[in-house]
Amino acid sequence: MTRRVYLVVLLLGLGLMCPLVTGIFMDKLASKKLCADDNCVYTISLVRAEEDYNAPDCRFINIKKGQLIYVYSKLVKEKDSGEFWAGSVYGEQYEDHMGTVGYFPSSLVSEQHVYQEANKTIPTTVRNLQKP
Repeated sequence: MTRRVYLVVLLLGLGLMCPLVTGIFMDKLASKKLCADDNCVYTISLVRAEEDYNAPDCRFINIKKGQLIYVYSKLVKEKDSGEFWAGSVYGEQYEDHMGTVGYFPSSLVSEQHVYQEANKTIPTTVRNLQKP
């Protein structure tokens, strides 16, 4: 009996580790993005959500109607894809979400204030960082 328990525990452990090894493939949203600077850290604009949005996965953020969001980059729309912007929630009543950056559909927000133009085109691929 104890041998069966050990075998079951071992098989369950291996089964739980398998997704960690293989990972989950997610479709790329775009190849390029527009930013105000080379690192996409400066705020482009402040927008207000016109509708609620429930994030489909960890790349996106949930937004509620009326919520203010800082925008840091705008994905360059590609064929058959929606237009998404990257931003973070703004305001004291959303403290638990502040600092969380994620994508949301640009069609669900209206720009309230433009801080600077997003005129730098940056690839969305991971760059190799070199040590100084």
